[in-house]
Amino acid sequence: MERRSMLARTFTLQPSQRMYLTKAMQRVSRSFALVAPWLEQPLQAYVASSYLICRTLDNIEDCGQPLAWQKIRFAEFAQLLADPTLAPELLAQWEGEQWPDLTDGETTLMTLAGGLPLWQIYIAFPDHIRSLIERWILLMARGMEEALDPAQTRLTVQRGKVRLLTTLDAYNDYCYSVAGTVGGLGTELVIDHYRLSEAVAERLLDGSEACGRALQKTNIIKDFVEDLGRNVCYLPDEWLREIDHTPLALVGAPASWSHGVLGDVLAELRAAADYVLAVPTQATSYRIACLLCLLPAYQTIVKAAQHHTQLFTRNHQIKIARETMMRCVHEAISLAIDDGAVLQRSQHLEQAAHRAFDQMPTHAIQQTNTAR
Repeated sequence: MERRSMLARTFTLQPSQRMYLTKAMQRVSRSFALVAPWLEQPLQAYVASSYLICRTLDNIEDCGQPLAWQKIRFAEFAQLLADPTLAPELLAQWEGEQWPDLTDGETTLMTLAGGLPLWQIYIAFPDHIRSLIERWILLMARGMEEALDPAQTRLTVQRGKVRLLTTLDAYNDYCYSVAGTVGGLGTELVIDHYRLSEAVAERLLDGSEACGRALQKTNIIKDFVEDLGRNVCYLPDEWLREIDHTPLALVGAPASWSHGVLGDVLAELRAAADYVLAVPTQATSYRIACLLCLLPAYQTIVKAAQHHTQLFTRNHQIKIARETMMRCVHEAISLAIDDGAVLQRSQHLEQAAHRAFDQMPTHAIQQTNTAR
């Protein structure tokens, strides 16, 4: 283990590769582009590249092509992970495909000019790092493909034109597949980089799933209308049946129901805060990066609660302001090594979300915060 970690530290990015990663992240996610620079090298390169590879996979899931087309792309993506020397051939082929519903920045990642540098960086990683990345991202790919397939009736159901996840278990399984796996991937990279003890590593891996789920569920709430525009709803049919599926028509939901939905996310965020507290202070830069994900997620849910009468309507808009994001950056830096302050701030934000409702949730939405 000692020798392997020392070998890992021999990997370095060229200046042009650093610039590529920075620009590519800014094209697809300005918020994550704020997070990655806080990480030390080579961890930063591993995490940033993994993120962009995950976004490549997201593009296959999110583009408005038929399932048969997507299945071909998923298979090609798996080949690319296993053998990145295929990148020139596959990216040239992808460049000739249509990628509807993606932004220009997302589409660029699927081209030879925009995507090849990423795979050239990936192929230069130490073997054990590349193997780790491949293992976790293939788990994500399998979960995505299963959720897209209407034949998988355990996971999805059709309501009119909209495809929904079926149950709370399906909701949690999907969030694990697309984000809990990312939490596991990032955590294993951190364990390797800092040579953390087995006891610390076990605690972090145990908490990594909830951390990823918390961020995914936050995004599901934030992007509800956008996803509905693609005839997809990631909130479970089990919940929506309780209120006659009114959110699918963008006519809102009872406050108690919305409170229950947000309460489920808050429970996951609470577990994510516990994950941050389990990160040893020797990994301060990683703590800052975690808080740069956690605090904006809390603020997003607080904003959703404060505007709960507009949730699941055509006025559903809960993206936080730039000023709020900058405040989160300052808080992440100042709180990073103070466990008590991290706990106090997370509890304060959770309470603020609950206070935005007139009463505690009374609607019988089942919630969970347990590992799979």
